[in-house]
Amino acid sequence: MNEERVKQLRDIEKQARELYEQAVRESQQLPQQAENEARQLLEQAGVEARAEAQRILSVAKEKSGDESILIQAKEDADKKEALATNNLERAVKYVLNRVAIRQG
Repeated sequence: MNEERVKQLRDIEKQARELYEQAVRESQQLPQQAENEARQLLEQAGVEARAEAQRILSVAKEKSGDESILIQAKEDADKKEALATNNLERAVKYVLNRVAIRQG
């Protein structure tokens, strides 16, 4: 009976060690995954901002040949792109901070 309990304890310790090692491996991958996701989000935000800027410029060109409208549309598009980039950078910092807290 004692041998059976010792065997059970060893099995439990082995399972615990395997779970711990798996958790360590996964936690080491989190920062890289977060960085990759953040990079993809930033690229997507840039693509969307440029597309929106192009759409605004196209609409402005169609509605009027007035250069001031085009300038205003470009400025608005630039502001939106800058805001999207800023928000994404804040989101990346937040995600990385959360990952760091989990690993801490």
